[in-house]
Amino acid sequence: MPHATGPARGKGRAVLRKSGNEASFSELSYSYPLKLLSPQGASDAPVAIAYMMSYGGGLVSGDQVELDVDVGAGTSLLLLTQGSTKVFKSRQSAYLTPPLSPTLDGKAPSPEDKETRTAATTQKINFTISPDALLLLLPDPVTCFRDSSYSQLQTFHLEPGASAAILDWFTSGRMSRGEQWDFERYRSANEVFLDGKRIMRDVMLLESAPPDASLLFLPPRTLKDRLGPYACYATLLLVGPKVQDLIASLEKAYQSIHVFQQSEPLPLVWSMSALEESSGAVVRVAALETDMVRTWLRQSLQGLSDLVGDFVYEKAFV
Repeated sequence: MPHATGPARGKGRAVLRKSGNEASFSELSYSYPLKLLSPQGASDAPVAIAYMMSYGGGLVSGDQVELDVDVGAGTSLLLLTQGSTKVFKSRQSAYLTPPLSPTLDGKAPSPEDKETRTAATTQKINFTISPDALLLLLPDPVTCFRDSSYSQLQTFHLEPGASAAILDWFTSGRMSRGEQWDFERYRSANEVFLDGKRIMRDVMLLESAPPDASLLFLPPRTLKDRLGPYACYATLLLVGPKVQDLIASLEKAYQSIHVFQQSEPLPLVWSMSALEESSGAVVRVAALETDMVRTWLRQSLQGLSDLVGDFVYEKAFV
């Protein structure tokens, strides 16, 4: 196993194509700290599974990952991780390299903030989904350790007739070690384009100490103050013809919810918003424990098994 003395830049590419009644990767390449694996014989249909992992079980301060995923026409890809994506504590060091792309933060880095920016762990993934193709991005959650900083940008380019179920979720940290919302910064952005037009943009930005907190003339509120008592948050983006039955099922379940005044927070809460222009939907979930969210997702997304088969779907949310 490679051993790194400092942060690493990892690049990867996965190209899935249909061959007869099966799907196979014409390219599956990666470099440290990124690792991609695809089990053989996962399905006798044009469906493939791939795991995105990192050496050592996590990303260290300053690691930068870029990945391109191309899901070919008529294929289905289930992209998973093996366990949560762990983000280790940020370090400040002169040898850290510049960010992969200024778009991760929405602006170009300046010389003055180079040190603090390079301490962040960054991940950038670009997806291309062809007609009649399906992407199921169902990773385990991101877990940021104490004092860590993580920035992620995921861009999805869907051609007409393509479909996707995109899960993006994170936890409060290593609660077993007393860490709860103790990371420095977490930013995750997801942009979905359909036939070249952006139809969804979802950004989650959490900072332990917002720069303008002093301007509020109020005591600063910690992340725990703002996000507690919940320990896990999830966002699910659904778009495309193949997930319309799932959207309808979730809408029916959501309409059946009756809200009453509660003396204590519910163990799990969720909401759903429909996007009429794109026939898509956005689902948000929060719960006191990560396993509660995992169980809810496994049960609520069960309809996806009709698209990829029970054997493939069972690999998610384990």
